[in-house]
Amino acid sequence: MENRELVAFITQKVMEAMNNNDVQPKNKIINVGISARHVHLTREHVDVLFGKGYKLTWFKDLSQPGQFAANEKVTLVGKNGKTIEGVRILGPERKETQIELAKSDARVLGTNPPIRSSGELEHTPGITLVGPKGSVTLDKGCIIADRHIHFTPKDAEYFGVKNNEKLSVKIKGEKGGIMYNVTAKVREDFFLEMHVDTDDANAFMINNGDEIEILK
Repeated sequence: MENRELVAFITQKVMEAMNNNDVQPKNKIINVGISARHVHLTREHVDVLFGKGYKLTWFKDLSQPGQFAANEKVTLVGKNGKTIEGVRILGPERKETQIELAKSDARVLGTNPPIRSSGELEHTPGITLVGPKGSVTLDKGCIIADRHIHFTPKDAEYFGVKNNEKLSVKIKGEKGGIMYNVTAKVREDFFLEMHVDTDDANAFMINNGDEIEILK
């Protein structure tokens, strides 16, 4: 092989190796983020709760691109009259108002929301939201978010998973174990991370940033 051909061959192999390792994880390990109870609001409900034309204000960015925790908070009022105060709103605004609770939160409020993926709100219970300027009583919108992992299409290919596939993951630590029924969510604008609610985090003694291993 002539020098010119050898250089071209080596260059091609180096580029292939770089592409194959393009920001891809080197194993089956994924970081975990804990999702506490929170609310997503429509434009209409922002107006009612905080005043006409009010804009949610930034508190901090979340791991998923374009998502942020707002400074604004509301009070949740259950049909039993019990309340949970200081529930943070996440932005940006959405097409439907959604309240994500842990099972322990739902018990306090006297409600029984189903386990659902975000946005799947049919046949879910409602609740009352109270803000500084008004209140909204919803007919639906409360869910317990399913355990899930966000994948980009490239991440999904690397891990060998498909959108909405149910996975099993291994958790290490003093109260570690196997967590089943973890939903794979695949979208181009996602950031690779597993999300669990506070009940799951407490049960397995998980902290933000801990690592899990996909078992499938």
